Amino acid sequence: MRLKTLWAGICPVIMGTAMAMADEALHVPSALAALFGALLIQIGTNFANDYYDGIKGTDDEDRKGPPRAVASGLISARTMKRAMMLVMVLVWVPGAYILYRGGIPFLVIGIVSILSGIAYTGGPYPLAYNGLGDVFALVFFGPVAVAGTYYLQSYAVPPEVVIAGLAPGLFSVAILTVNNLRDIEGDAKSGKKTLPVRFGPGFAKAEYIGSMLLATVLIPLGLCLYTQGHYIALLGALTFLIAIPAFRTVCTKTDGPSLNSTLAATGKYLLIFTLLFSIGWVL
Repeated sequence: MRLKTLWAGICPVIMGTAMAMADEALHVPSALAALFGALLIQIGTNFANDYYDGIKGTDDEDRKGPPRAVASGLISARTMKRAMMLVMVLVWVPGAYILYRGGIPFLVIGIVSILSGIAYTGGPYPLAYNGLGDVFALVFFGPVAVAGTYYLQSYAVPPEVVIAGLAPGLFSVAILTVNNLRDIEGDAKSGKKTLPVRFGPGFAKAEYIGSMLLATVLIPLGLCLYTQGHYIALLGALTFLIAIPAFRTVCTKTDGPSLNSTLAATGKYLLIFTLLFSIGWVL
């Protein structure tokens, strides 16, 4: 399930809910449905990733990251595939309420989200194998999740909500970048053309720091200038300073344990930023 990365699914819902609360549109059942829906889609995507990378031989004995269940033989490919399908079906439990609340557009969002989660490493044109995983992470764990959560509660989508959604999306890009930087050698050998494989480790380091800078500093600043308010939300920019050790690691380390720790830390930075930003936005 990759528990340390699940903040990528939780935090956009927190942010969208906080922005709805600030606009006096909080609706708790919708927030909870969005939360469970996002988590199930992320877990299902993680299962699909483990399954498809396992059967394709991408995760071999030289992998620097934590052991994958299928590749290491801990779980059979057949069982993992069943788990993936079960979780994707369970998405429709909170999804039923989301459809009742949000209508047909959320049916489309749900179907596209599930198909994209499977197509991340599966199907005839897997996104992660063709350098499109970053786009998937940015869009679905960013504006779609934040704006979708806000709309379910308020039946509106102001521009500032969409812009704010880019921040958690960029954090997800940063998490993915560390993962891909760590696996750059194995991915290149197996034909998985992630952006670090295509453009090199220097690009990956710049992508990580740039994503964090945009997410924690420039987007909150732009939102405050755009709305002429919510200046306490700039507390989220402190996250950039907190993340300086991670920047050093990404720029200087190549070993698995160091980058694994940075990947987990980036998930924590996302939570810290989300809480600081959200509390500041409400106040």
